[in-house]
Amino acid sequence: MGNSNYKRRGRRKFIKKSTFIAGSLLMAHGVNAVPGCSVPRKKEVLGVALVGLGYYSTDLLAPALQQTKHCKLTGIVTGSPSKIPVWQQKYGIPDKNVYNYQNMDAVADNPDIDVLYIVLPTSMHSEYTIRAANAGKHAWCEKPMAMTAAECTAMIKACQDNKVKLSIGYRMQHEPNTQTLITWSKTKPYGNIAEVTARAGYYDGRHDHWKQQKAMGGGAMYDMGVYPLNAARYSTGEEPIAVTARHETNRPEIYHEVDETTYFSLEFPSGATANCVTSLGMGMNELRVECEKGWYELSPFQSYSGIRGKASDGTLLNKTVPNQQARQMDNDALAIINDQPVLVPGEEGRRDIRVVEAIYRSAAQQKRVEL
Repeated sequence: MGNSNYKRRGRRKFIKKSTFIAGSLLMAHGVNAVPGCSVPRKKEVLGVALVGLGYYSTDLLAPALQQTKHCKLTGIVTGSPSKIPVWQQKYGIPDKNVYNYQNMDAVADNPDIDVLYIVLPTSMHSEYTIRAANAGKHAWCEKPMAMTAAECTAMIKACQDNKVKLSIGYRMQHEPNTQTLITWSKTKPYGNIAEVTARAGYYDGRHDHWKQQKAMGGGAMYDMGVYPLNAARYSTGEEPIAVTARHETNRPEIYHEVDETTYFSLEFPSGATANCVTSLGMGMNELRVECEKGWYELSPFQSYSGIRGKASDGTLLNKTVPNQQARQMDNDALAIINDQPVLVPGEEGRRDIRVVEAIYRSAAQQKRVEL
C-alpha cells in the first residue's frame, strides 16, 4: 500500500516536472500552445493593406501607419502600376503583398495582411468591403460608408458571415475633444440640448475629379456632409426623426451632376434641432451646441489637427493627439486583437447613410421628410 502511494506520487511529480520543462521550452521558442493544438498566438501587431492609393492613403494613412503601435503597413492594392515601385521603395513592401483590383481576393492566402483598409470612391466601398470580408480579412472602410443603406446592410452581413470586424473611418469619434462632446450628450452638464449648428466645407476648384461625378458618389453631401450630420447625431445623442434639405449651386459648369452645397435641418425626439451646411464651394468648419444653461463649441471640429473649443463657463476643449489617423487605426486594431467591439461599427455608418438618402429625397421633393 505504501509502495503504491509512493509510485503514484512519483508519477505525479514526473508529469508535473515534464510539463513544466515542456512549457518552458515552448515559451523559450516563442510558442504558446502545445504542438498539435489549434490555439494560435494572439497577434500584437496587425498587418494592414491600403486599398486605393489616392491622396488620403498617400499623404495621411501611410505616414500615420508609421506611428501606430498595434498595426503596420504591410501591403497595397492599386490599379496604378506606376505607383507600386514608389510605395515599395518607401515602405519596404514585398512583391507578394502587392495586389491590383482584379487579384485582390488572393489576399485570403496571405498571413502578412490582417486588415484591408478601403480608401476608394464611395461607390466602390460596398463591393470592396464585401470582397475583403469574403477573403477572411477585417475591413476598415472610409466614410461615407456606402451609397445606400441597403449597401451598408450587405457590408455588415458579409463581415458577420465571415466573422471579421468592420469599422468605419470616422476619425473624429476617436478624437478626445469630440469624445468630450459625446460624453456631454449623455451627462448634459449645461442642461438639455436645444440646438446644434454644424458646418463643414472647403472650396474645390477641380473640374474633372470623381467628387463631381454622381455615379462615383460625388457631391458635397456624400463627401463632406457626413461630418456635420454625424456631429449633429453624436452631439445630441439622438437619431433624427425628420429632415428638411435644399441644394445650392454657384458653379453649374462643374457641379451639374451633384450638389455643390447642401443645407439641411434635423429634428430630434427630444425637441432639439440641428442646422447644418456642407459645401464644396466655400470653407467652413464649426460645431456649436446651445443648451438650457450655456453652450459649447469646437472650431475647427473636423480638421486633421488642431481641434479645439470652449464652453460658456470658460472650460477649454484643447486636448491634443499626435496623429488622429494613427489613434483611430490603433483603436481599431486593439478591438480586433482583444476581440472587442469597434468604436465605430458598420451600424453607425448605416445610420448616417439612411439620413443622407432622406436629405436627397427632401431636396428633390422640396419638402420635409420623416424618418
